[in-house]
Amino acid sequence: MDYVGRIYRPPSEARSLLVQVTIGCSHNRCTYCDMYRDKRFRPKDFAQIEADVAEAKAAAEQHGAFTRRAFLCDGDALILPTKRLLPILELIRRELPFIERVGVYGDTRSVGRKSVEELRALREAGLGIVYHGMESGDDEVLARIDKGGTRAEMIETARRLREAGIDHSVMVLLGVGGEALSEQHARNTASVLSEMDPPFVGALTTTVVPGTPMAESQAKGEFRLPSKFRMIEELRTIVAESEFTNTRFSANHASNYVPIRSSLPRDKKAVLAALDEILEDRDERRLKPESLRAL
Repeated sequence: MDYVGRIYRPPSEARSLLVQVTIGCSHNRCTYCDMYRDKRFRPKDFAQIEADVAEAKAAAEQHGAFTRRAFLCDGDALILPTKRLLPILELIRRELPFIERVGVYGDTRSVGRKSVEELRALREAGLGIVYHGMESGDDEVLARIDKGGTRAEMIETARRLREAGIDHSVMVLLGVGGEALSEQHARNTASVLSEMDPPFVGALTTTVVPGTPMAESQAKGEFRLPSKFRMIEELRTIVAESEFTNTRFSANHASNYVPIRSSLPRDKKAVLAALDEILEDRDERRLKPESLRAL
């Protein structure tokens, strides 16, 4: 497989076939992220994608089907025009019939540029899930981290994906508002998640990465990351104040201090009780050690 630079995928796509269809991220300005800063965004040639799919097909014919899922890299492959995405999805369906679902990163820009009819066409061609790094439901936080979207656009993104029949997995970042905006970040994230009501939500914990604009702001004293327990309080607020119909809510990413895997609202009382116990004790020995945390 032809992979250019570092390749990232959601944790739930760990066993998926990774097909790089774009290089880098078309936005690439989020203050906390360094994943694609060493890449210039560009689509990959279709001929190279065909070669990668042919390689995966040969491996499957030799060893048997090795996965039922594929994930299109890089950072926001969904930004590609529908007329470029459809042939890729059709190629995968034709050459790799054992692939049952294709996933992709997407956001308010990439979803907002496509009509519901276009999204439906992509779903019919095999696109089953969009992973959306929302990060926050607070407009002030979104502006500060240069996310490139607004609260209203997040809600519209959820509506379009739901109407198109594509699963929506939303990621939020604990601590991304810093100490100053911690409470409003948590409360407004909970309220926008309630309006979106996605089937999947994953909470990650902000890590200040050297060389990013967020790290520069921290060095200048303009940004202060909330304490470990304050970020757990944010997590509690999000769980307590979100109103879901049926959502798989997780906080089991390698960055998190407290691992959670739950179904909300069914498990809400149990999750809140566990978080309250940790917040009452304030014993760091109950948290994941820094040495075991990762991006």
